[in-house]
Amino acid sequence: MDKKKTVVEDIDRGLYDIKNKDRYRYKASKGLTPQIVLDISKEKNDPEWMREFRLRSLEIYNQTPMPTWGPSLHELDMDDIVTYVRPDTEMKGKWQEVPDDIKDTFERLGIPQAERESLAGVGAQYDSEVVYHSVKEELVKQGVVYTDMESALREYEPMIKEYFMKLVTPNDHKFVALHGAVWSGGSFVYVPPGVQVEIPLQSYFRLNSPGAGQFEHTLIIVDKGAKLHFIEGCSAPKYNVTNLHAGCVELYIKEDASLRYSTIENWSRNMLNLNTKRALVEKNGSIEWVSGSFGSKISMLYPRSILKGEGARAEFNGVTFAAGGQVLDTGAAVIHAAPYTSSNINSRSISKGGGVAVYRGAVKVAANAHHCKSLVSCESLMLDDLSRSDTLPVIDIQNDEVDIGHEAKIGRISEEAIFYLMSRGISEQEAKAMIVRGFAEPIAKELPLEYAVEMNNLINIELEGTIG
Repeated sequence: MDKKKTVVEDIDRGLYDIKNKDRYRYKASKGLTPQIVLDISKEKNDPEWMREFRLRSLEIYNQTPMPTWGPSLHELDMDDIVTYVRPDTEMKGKWQEVPDDIKDTFERLGIPQAERESLAGVGAQYDSEVVYHSVKEELVKQGVVYTDMESALREYEPMIKEYFMKLVTPNDHKFVALHGAVWSGGSFVYVPPGVQVEIPLQSYFRLNSPGAGQFEHTLIIVDKGAKLHFIEGCSAPKYNVTNLHAGCVELYIKEDASLRYSTIENWSRNMLNLNTKRALVEKNGSIEWVSGSFGSKISMLYPRSILKGEGARAEFNGVTFAAGGQVLDTGAAVIHAAPYTSSNINSRSISKGGGVAVYRGAVKVAANAHHCKSLVSCESLMLDDLSRSDTLPVIDIQNDEVDIGHEAKIGRISEEAIFYLMSRGISEQEAKAMIVRGFAEPIAKELPLEYAVEMNNLINIELEGTIG
């Protein structure tokens, strides 16, 4: 029986939808078998322990049921997914050496320009592997390590073996087990004690191959008293087949260290985005998540902060924009596992045209975690009567000496505000766009300038011709 083609409704996303010819040096067979996993491991020249880790993860994947909550994933058929596509190039250290079609893609996305103007280092991944990587010499002299995961596994194997998938383990859920079996690409960062990286590092992930999955692994260790801002961007062109993203991010923030992790996810509407992100924060350390989720047909993404040390802090600022045909099930989780820890979750969602935006969050306070503070704020803006917004918070408090707050607001665009703006000579469509941008502004102002501009562009693309 012939399978029906997936029909993907999408807007014109301009440069984000420009696709290149599907050129590759190696492409795995469709599906997920022990032989495919072994082939990937051989192609990547894994050490023995990593090959065994992949096979064990595959066993866990096969034994673990699909999630019984959240959006339906019935469209995902792993027999139709290519789990590894090595681009037809080696990793380069100079943009001019990157193949023209790949280089032109990243030029259009503004990555080289951003590197020249405001970044201390850049990694650019295309399909399953990093094709370009650079870091400023002054950081190297300070002992900062910023490289792709494939190189890190060769050059820093003891450290990778110590930390890799110890915070997010294959047993956590089915798609982490999948990641453990077929992961490829991603970034490794180590910031030595006391080093303050004042200029951000950035990795950008671009998926070009139709019907493929992207499974990059990001591992960041910010040592005692150090500081880092890491930026992650991702996009993919539109196809009429399902693509899958199941990356993994592990962040280790040591005593008195701080990390800001900024992301704009701009996948196309044929993407299932099942990403897992987690941070472990030690005494007086801090993690700050800034997140914008726009693309994908389905997203399930809930960055988790584990506040392990006394005085550790976590902050999450996120905005989600769900349009017709999208279910963006996102949120954040915090575990207060030590006294005097604090967290702040600020989530904003926008839905239109029948889109579904869900905030799914959890705050847990352990029995020993006295004198904790946590505030959760969720605001939703619905642009029509076709859309849906849900807030599903869970708060689990196991001692009495805490200060916990939660607030949620759901509303529509004020007709009075639109009328006021139109009376000042602004068109109705632009008036609505201004209100939406203003609603998202508290998140946008936390992003680096070029990403704030990108977020506003994405809002304009989503709104163009659809309201008014």
